[in-house]
Amino acid sequence: MPETGPESGEPPQAERRGAGYVFIAANVRLGPGADLEPPVVIGKPPRGRAEGELPLAIGAGATVRAFTTIYAGSVIGAGLQTGHGAQIREDNVLGDRVSVGTNAVLEYGNRIGHRVRIHTGCFLELVTIEDDVFVGPNVVFTDDPHPMNCPRYQDCGGGATVRRLARIGANSTILPGVEIGENALVGAGSVVVADVPPGTVVAGNPARVIKRVDELVCKPGLVERPYAWAPYEAE
Repeated sequence: MPETGPESGEPPQAERRGAGYVFIAANVRLGPGADLEPPVVIGKPPRGRAEGELPLAIGAGATVRAFTTIYAGSVIGAGLQTGHGAQIREDNVLGDRVSVGTNAVLEYGNRIGHRVRIHTGCFLELVTIEDDVFVGPNVVFTDDPHPMNCPRYQDCGGGATVRRLARIGANSTILPGVEIGENALVGAGSVVVADVPPGTVVAGNPARVIKRVDELVCKPGLVERPYAWAPYEAE
């Protein structure tokens, strides 16, 4: 679909495709080669904002699957992939080749690097994720130590920070303000309440260090060791 913007004087666009609509609001910059599966909404205004008031930029080659909503006020790089029913709110910055899985929710204020996989059913708010990070299905990042209505909420823990090459297993919960170190591995079902040192494996509730990543073994013996492949082998 063509780009829209206030300088062009064009109204928001809605296009009938098969059984649903693709809606693109004013002030959206959508790069070439986008594949938008209906129904989707691109550029929905956040509460209290008029349609077209905030810009939305999405790079080339995006694939946005059905029932996804992307709000105005974000910047998204090239090669975005969404699952079905994904939600990307305002004030998000995503790098290139980011995948946001089915029914995943990116609330406001996330900063996501390049080549990040956010799997099905995840929830993120005020989270910083560096490059080449894997976030498994149903991982929840929390950002408020004492919900709700704390008058100093904005000055408190905030979201987590996940350093490059880290991996977070399915159904983990990450508490406010923690840092998951570079090349760390969080075991499935963990509750991370404290910082995770770089290069370590943590698991449990609360999550504790159980070994180092370079101590992992491939039980079937199919590879020399886990993560002896790009982009991890240089680590």
